[in-house]
Amino acid sequence: MAENAEIRQLRDEVERYRQAAQDALEQLDWCIGYLHGSRKASVAAALGRNRSHIRRSLLHRAEEDTPSNMTTE
Repeated sequence: MAENAEIRQLRDEVERYRQAAQDALEQLDWCIGYLHGSRKASVAAALGRNRSHIRRSLLHRAEEDTPSNMTTE
């Protein structure tokens, strides 16, 4: 039983880190959008590449569009 409690505790900790990483990516999305809107496209693009690397390599998630890649009408 103690082993199950430890596994549950570790899973909870993993979920907290995953949520923190997702929150950080959302903040990065905001920064990318802000920089793109401020005509700092090269900086926004560099951050977008970093974001893609984090999602692919560290979180093992598929890439998503960043605010600078989205089109508005």
